[in-house]
Amino acid sequence: MIASLETTIRHQALKLGFDACGFTHAETPTHFPAYQAWIEQGMHGQMHYLERHQEKKGNLQQVLPEVRSVITLAMSYHTREASVQACELGPRGLVARYARHQDYHTALKQPLESLCLELEDIGGAGHVHRAYMDTGPIMERDLATRAGIGFIGKHTNLISRSLGNWFLIAEILTSLELKPDQPEPNRCGHCSRCLDACPTQAIPEPFKLDARRCIAYLTIELKESIPEPLRPLIGGRVFGCDDCLAVCPWNRFAREGHLMKSVFRDDLEEADLLKWLELDDASFRKKFRDTPMMRSKRRGLLRNVCVALGNLGDIRSLPALEKAAMDPEPLIAEHAQWAIKQIESRQESNCH
Repeated sequence: MIASLETTIRHQALKLGFDACGFTHAETPTHFPAYQAWIEQGMHGQMHYLERHQEKKGNLQQVLPEVRSVITLAMSYHTREASVQACELGPRGLVARYARHQDYHTALKQPLESLCLELEDIGGAGHVHRAYMDTGPIMERDLATRAGIGFIGKHTNLISRSLGNWFLIAEILTSLELKPDQPEPNRCGHCSRCLDACPTQAIPEPFKLDARRCIAYLTIELKESIPEPLRPLIGGRVFGCDDCLAVCPWNRFAREGHLMKSVFRDDLEEADLLKWLELDDASFRKKFRDTPMMRSKRRGLLRNVCVALGNLGDIRSLPALEKAAMDPEPLIAEHAQWAIKQIESRQESNCH
């Protein structure tokens, strides 16, 4: 019996180390109007790149004119070693789980390119294929839901029945005509754990995220000062936040992935805040080269470290913060000064 085109592609994807593979059509994403409304409401904050190419996000033919189908791939970054309580251990910070690995763009580039090459053999001559991994103007979560990879939870992230919340996705737009998989229905039910868990109440209602309050946005995407009312709510998180993901009941089915497991960085599981505060530009680049944390640059990461120390530190943190308060980078100096005031205020309260 000859295997179908879809079965052959799925087999090759799993053989290359991907944890799931699904197929969908190339029609307009279901949630495109909602996405446009979200942008119009300004809930994307300063992520102005999301405003661009909206016409392409609503029409995949403008991305690849020959597109007929979309192959969606999932890669788990779940690790048994990860701890969601690290931010409560004292002056040690917490890094989002996905960032405790080599940059996924690097780690997954080769297998993604290899699958595209396989498609040229499987599908025959005359077809075109284009791969993306949050690098193109396409609505990835919408396509993944249609392809049966998972469903969009109330926290607006994808949830998989076999991978929980801990996975990344990539897509291949192709001119091959592939049979679509069944879309994954929403399975959140009455659960609202993710909404309740958000420290900054960035999920004002189910399926709606106000990025301007999200700790992942504040510690990664925001390039300016973090609003002072939100700083105490960040706790010890120095790069991203997993709180809404970590409480999801579907994580009981999470399993380690094949591709990401080999590029796990155990030295990033917890942040030694005082040591990280000492990083100059060269040592920052050396430590975080080829990790997602390069995105924040030194100024952004040390800004976050200062906030974490302001929330978790004690008088032993003051010498390092006083030095940081003199940093030539104004963003770091400002947040260090704030952290010093926070610690001194706590000390005064403890003395009375």
